Amino acid sequence: MRPFNLVRPSLALLLAAGLSALVTPAGAAPASAATVSGTPITVTSTEQLAPGVTYESFQVTTPRGVTVGYLLTADLKKNKVSLDLLHPDAVAQRKVISSMANDQGAIAGVNGDFFNNSETHAGVTPTYSSSGPEIADGEGLKFAVPTAQRFGPGLAPGTSTRDVFGVGVNGKARVDTLSLNGEVRSTKGTIALSGLNQYALPVGGVGLFTSEWGAASRIRSTCGTDTSRSDPCSAHTYEVTVRGGVVTAVGSTPGAGAIPADTQVLVGREGGADTLDDLAVGDHLQVREKLDSTGEPKLTFAVGGAPILRDGAPLAGLDTKTAAVRSSAGVSPDGRTVYLVVLAGRAPASAGFTIAELADLMRSLGAHDAVNLDGGGSSTIAVREPGQAAATARNSPSDGTERLVANGIGIFVGKH
Repeated sequence: MRPFNLVRPSLALLLAAGLSALVTPAGAAPASAATVSGTPITVTSTEQLAPGVTYESFQVTTPRGVTVGYLLTADLKKNKVSLDLLHPDAVAQRKVISSMANDQGAIAGVNGDFFNNSETHAGVTPTYSSSGPEIADGEGLKFAVPTAQRFGPGLAPGTSTRDVFGVGVNGKARVDTLSLNGEVRSTKGTIALSGLNQYALPVGGVGLFTSEWGAASRIRSTCGTDTSRSDPCSAHTYEVTVRGGVVTAVGSTPGAGAIPADTQVLVGREGGADTLDDLAVGDHLQVREKLDSTGEPKLTFAVGGAPILRDGAPLAGLDTKTAAVRSSAGVSPDGRTVYLVVLAGRAPASAGFTIAELADLMRSLGAHDAVNLDGGGSSTIAVREPGQAAATARNSPSDGTERLVANGIGIFVGKH
């Protein structure tokens, strides 16, 4: 695929328009290096939201027409600039990006992971929780559903729902993979956990639900299988409620309703149900769980994302045919510069990109690694400009208004 090349307005024109000067992102080819065969990216405006945070608009002419996009660039070398998860009050909830950004004090943000927003199972209500993991302010909120239970376009070979875009305790962003390390201990033995606050459990697994989940029904976690999201819900389930380390209730059907802060709920299906069935009211349990990353150091923020760019090269097997409105997060080779991209969502600026084109775009902007985020009507970029009281959506989302989504990526200044 031909690389995109950056074509930026002259400094004189920018100054005449009252805009701040543009700087070619780290790792990106300068405009002078553009090739004749390259498809140009034209930056149409730029603004500094805060020291280390810029907001730009651009356009690209594709064989399908013009696509308009928006870019947030965050310099994590600035000691007051950081990223964190934008999220509602509960995992199984959704909210618009601008509201989440304003509630949490972000200067800007984009939508995040794909989420459970529709159902094929009779009588089952969508949970609206994300497919991948979530870490917010250092706390693991949820783990990943089986890959076949994911919503969204197909993944590149070798990737899964456990992949995330995040930031480590060293302040560097990276694309990583998470695993769940958890167990339930009692005098009757040890039970391995295979889920944490997620809308789908592996067949035969046991999942943990905490107060972070919210009030949504837990039945959806036992529907579908490891190979098909639309497979029937399991007829063999069990639920155990634990309060203060003691089993207080058991039952054969997963329940619903808010979970108190001192309470944990274990849900099992098939073999996991059999294991939980051995527990009885009054049993003492110790429940332990944490999310571990493949890379180092520990992540303080993470959101699920489908890898599309690794070590500066697009992954093999990316879709080259289906163009759509898309969102993406990428990071420079040193982990210090983050690129958040959202495409315009409404005609006439909605020609969109294929996933392969999105990967090429992120590489041209300077990203070394990048992920594809939820797209279509979910694609949203919200910005609070200097002097404004609140962030607002800027990309005219495809639905006409902002879509309620599971989570997002927020840029913060002075949070920590």
